[in-house]
Amino acid sequence: MELRHARIVTVINRMGSISKAASELNVPQSSLTAQLRRIEKALGGQIFVRSVHGVELTERGERLIPLLSELVQQADLVIVEAASHASDVFRFGTAEWTPPSLLDALRSSLSAPEVQTETLSPDAAVDAVRRGVLTAAMVPGVALARATDTDEIPLDAALIAREPVWLALPKGHRLSGGDAVRSSELSTLNWVCYARDHWFHSIESRTFGRFEPSHPEVLHYADGHHEAMSWVRDAQAAALTTPTGATPDVSLVPLRDTESSEMLVVWRRGSVAHAALRRLVDAVRRYYAEYARSIPRYWAWIREHPDDFKELSAFLTPAYGA
Repeated sequence: MELRHARIVTVINRMGSISKAASELNVPQSSLTAQLRRIEKALGGQIFVRSVHGVELTERGERLIPLLSELVQQADLVIVEAASHASDVFRFGTAEWTPPSLLDALRSSLSAPEVQTETLSPDAAVDAVRRGVLTAAMVPGVALARATDTDEIPLDAALIAREPVWLALPKGHRLSGGDAVRSSELSTLNWVCYARDHWFHSIESRTFGRFEPSHPEVLHYADGHHEAMSWVRDAQAAALTTPTGATPDVSLVPLRDTESSEMLVVWRRGSVAHAALRRLVDAVRRYYAEYARSIPRYWAWIREHPDDFKELSAFLTPAYGA
């Protein structure tokens, strides 16, 4: 019997069903069912009765679940206490690239003696947060969805913004001046797409699935937004991107009926004080709004669609400009 087993059964009990617990833990239901059988064998018998309506505690489960829940709570307190004294450095990770202005924004908002930033892949950032190497990180939601490690303390997340997927075109392109590009207008474009192991690839694939052609001819597979934008600029190509992933030397155009990408701040549950979390999330949302404001077309879009950007509502005021 290990601590991770105690976490598993307490989540199953809290969620009331194995399927819901599997979703909460980001593991396949079949894998969780197999783990539960091994756990119950170690505990000497069934702790749940399964039915079409979910799970109910057996007599053994009613005796053991309170003890296992207390074990998990105490372990979490130990981890939080250890983390709070392990370092005076607040380490924040981001994907793709980290502007110096983000470091300045974090330093001015957080009370930590020292703030450091690090750029790494989204999957690596999530793993670093899980292991306590990073205090928190801003990652796309797809990276958190792929994380399936249940051995570590669970992660919590706060939504920063749901970024729409837009079209990047060379300056002066015939489609760059329109309000929103229709799918029928995409078939004549030369495309730069993202490498299959890049986090944006799955979002890109879903977006293309809405349009024709769903499998466009590709000039190059890029390893990041900035490389893709350089191909748009120099090869007169087109690429899908989030607005904040574009560079000033390309034109950004909205797409009709597009996908979106969630940007999240993630941290280990219980490892950061609530007051510090509020300051962190507020600082990142404020920074995101300021960065979006530097992209006139995107900022205008945000202002015109406030219901899609409720997390940024505090910054959609006249004081932030048009």
